[in-house]
Amino acid sequence: MNVESLSPMLTSILTQGTPAESAISENAAPQAATPVNFTDTFKQALMNVDDQQHQASQKVAAVDRGDNDDLVGAMLSSQQASLSFSMLIQVRNKMMNAFDDIIKMQV
Repeated sequence: MNVESLSPMLTSILTQGTPAESAISENAAPQAATPVNFTDTFKQALMNVDDQQHQASQKVAAVDRGDNDDLVGAMLSSQQASLSFSMLIQVRNKMMNAFDDIIKMQV
């Protein structure tokens, strides 16, 4: 299974700031940095996970009804949606921990 297909958010996290990319960008012509809006990125990831959940449910329901006999595809889709949801929960937990740390900071 391809990790990069789990979520565009994971792909954007993996591709931002990698050493290979920074070496390429140092040799290339300077470009204006485009700001990344975390809220929009997180909403996009949430919508993608929701879409994966719906597609997996539809595939499993089709197998249950007998419309489709691709049980392996339905189970793989279901596992992929579950893994994407788990990743989203972990990102949320990390964000909440970071927010708690910021709140506890003494100024």
